[in-house]
Amino acid sequence: MRFAAWTEHDTTRVGLLDGETLYALPPGTGLVDLLADAPTSLEVAAAQARAGGDTRSLPDVALTAPLRPPAVRDFIAFEQHIEGMALGRGPDATGDPGLYEIPVFYFSNPNGVVGPHDDVPVPPGCELFDFELEVAAVIGRAGRDLTPEQAREHIAGYLVFNDWSARDTQLAEMALGFGPVKGKDSATTLGPWLVTADELEPHRRDDRFDLRMTVSVNDVEIGSDTLANMAWRFEDLVAYASRGAWVRPGDVLGSGTCGNGCLMELWNRRGSRNDPPPLAIGDVVEMAVQGIGTIRNRVVAGADLRPIPPARRASDVRAGSSAG
Repeated sequence: MRFAAWTEHDTTRVGLLDGETLYALPPGTGLVDLLADAPTSLEVAAAQARAGGDTRSLPDVALTAPLRPPAVRDFIAFEQHIEGMALGRGPDATGDPGLYEIPVFYFSNPNGVVGPHDDVPVPPGCELFDFELEVAAVIGRAGRDLTPEQAREHIAGYLVFNDWSARDTQLAEMALGFGPVKGKDSATTLGPWLVTADELEPHRRDDRFDLRMTVSVNDVEIGSDTLANMAWRFEDLVAYASRGAWVRPGDVLGSGTCGNGCLMELWNRRGSRNDPPPLAIGDVVEMAVQGIGTIRNRVVAGADLRPIPPARRASDVRAGSSAG
């Protein structure tokens, strides 16, 4: 099954997608509301949508993000990407061995979620704007302290995930010992719809999904990989996220960037931050994942940078008090 969302008369509608026909659920229904007992709750919703007979044609609607997630966790699970990003520290640098011990992640901004065809503004002051090609799992049932085997049953489905990145901001904050924070704060594309987990099972190979992933800029392919190259499985990611904490319906867990799935990895491998060039206003980024779908976003001008003064130092305060 596939569930999509679209805007209609300034409201968001959700429905079952079958071919190019959308079977709309009643107004006010949100996808997160349907995930409390997935897959059973989604099967019930699909039957309700079909029975309602309220249909739309897919080409006639403006798709939005399939859901508004309560939480977004983004992992790093592709070895090629880990190795390529490590090269930013030097030609002989390698990934930290600890990345093979725990599937690390950072929390991204749920309020930054944008739809599969929305325009994406350049973050203020950003000169190294980048994308990241990923797939995300969506939680369907709440769980805590799950084993990987249990965690698989808590995944309702999957969607394409673009982790837009202000690399100059990210590099500055990571040099201070912090993970990616503000550099990932502006936008995350989710879409084009939620594909339920059972639909991808035919693509499972050696306990991974063998799905071709591609990203292009202005219709020129930049990178490709297969989801089968994940070092960690999605159920491993969910199990780790649930360790001592709840994962709840609608939570989104990104796979991390696939190999050759972002500009910065290519810059590190080629030794140039202009090969390919950073994203510019007017560029169109398209990501396609076999079995899931395609998202396509245009980069547009963002807000002007509003400077923030440097922090006050305690030594300056003490000096001022002494002078008084």
